[in-house]
Formats: sequence, structure tokens, C-alpha cells
Amino acid sequence: MRARKRFGQHFLERVWVDKVIAAIDPQPEQTFLEIGPGRGQLTEPLALRSGGVHAVEIDRDLVEELQQRHLPNVHVHSGDFLRLPASIWHHGGAPYRVAANLPYNVASLILIRLLAHARAGLVSDAVLMLQREVADRVLAAPGNGDYGPLAVVTALQADVSRLLLLPPGAFRPPPTVRSAVIRLVFRPDRVPVGDYPRFDQVVRHLFTMRRKMLSSGLHALAQGEGADATAWLHEAGIDGRRRAETLTLTELARLADATRPVGA
Repeated sequence: MRARKRFGQHFLERVWVDKVIAAIDPQPEQTFLEIGPGRGQLTEPLALRSGGVHAVEIDRDLVEELQQRHLPNVHVHSGDFLRLPASIWHHGGAPYRVAANLPYNVASLILIRLLAHARAGLVSDAVLMLQREVADRVLAAPGNGDYGPLAVVTALQADVSRLLLLPPGAFRPPPTVRSAVIRLVFRPDRVPVGDYPRFDQVVRHLFTMRRKMLSSGLHALAQGEGADATAWLHEAGIDGRRRAETLTLTELARLADATRPVGA
């Protein structure tokens, strides 16, 4: 079966499957959600070493192939992970672990959805294969050129580490980019956030104008709400001459709280 470009398919070679499984370290009492199982390279060894795998696959031909193999401890779900309700694969009980070789074109969207599932207590950790540049954005710290909303919202909810670097030759067909495997261990919010949707809104707004000083970047948001950006910065104790990419997670949370309407 040929890889389909529209689904961003690249299938992992066997030698690298073994390395990724070792990094995941599945245990018999754990249940996994696998996003994009493809031909089942990770699915089968995961199922053999864990309590079971729920595999969500968007490609109907691959779904049929996996179903016909009748892999023990594997439940195959046809559909787009970004659209399927979690009730399809999560039926209560302990949070699941996640394993995924994410298509490069939707990796960020899937990660954001996983963070939402983690916030709801559905998943405990995730081992993800990503384009290396996306992994760098997830792992970036303040002051780094890759630091942005993806790093901020991930750091709020997870401890993140890099496990492996994969060359293009680790896949068939080889992609034109390098890949990395990272682990996210989900946790309660690292810093207090009074209103998460507002925090997310403020962070995304600021980083759309990351080269501007905060006083300028906040002005449009404040003006649209009949508020004063200078007052927000004063309440948060942050110098308006700074730029978004220099702010720590704690400072961003403090600033987002300062922008909330009185009584909200």
C-alpha cells in the first residue's frame, strides 16, 4: 500500500520501531490511544506489551487492513482524531497513554487537542513523533526564536522532554524534513490561570505581534474592549517596552489575569 501524501503518511522502519517502543516503555496495566497507526508498525508491539490499544486512523483503506489482521488487544476506530468525540475511545477509568506518529501538516492541531483531553483528565502522557522544527517549537524557552503559543500552552500543562532524533531514512517514503520524538507528561497547571480561554486568547494575540513592544501589542486588544493597555501592564507589574517572546509563563499568566474584566 502506497503512502498517501494528502494524509502526510510516512511509515516507520522496523529498526526505529524498536527504538520508539523502548522509549515509550509500555506496561501491562496501561491502555494506549494511538493516533494514526498507519500499517500498525507501533500498534502490534504496543498491544503485546500493554493492556490494549485504541487506534484512530483517518485512512479507510488502512482501517480495513488493520481490522482484517485482527490484532489482539487492538480496537481500530475509523475517523479524524480532530473530529471524533473522546467517548469513542475513552470509556471512563484511568487516563490513557498516547503514542503517535503525527502527520506534519496537522501536528500542532493534534497537540492542542491532546492538551484539551489532558485538561479533562482523559490522558496521562504522550510520546509523539513530530517534525523536528515542530518539536523545537514545543520545547522552546523564553528568549528563543522558536518560543511562541505552542511552547507556552504546552509548558503550562506538561513536562516536556526530547527522547530521540530521527533521520529522514527512518521512514518510508523518506520525508524531506527531520523528525524528533518527544514525551509530554501532563500535570496540573504549572502556574495559576484564572481563566484559561482568556489566557489562551491573550497569548495568541501577543505572539501575532511578537516583534512589537507589549504596550503596542496590547493596545488593539484593549481598545476593542474599551480598556487601557497601560493599566493592564501596570497591574501585572510588567514593563511595556518588553516583547512577548521574553515573557515567562508566570508573567504571561499574570498579564492575562490583569486583562480580565472586573468581576470576571
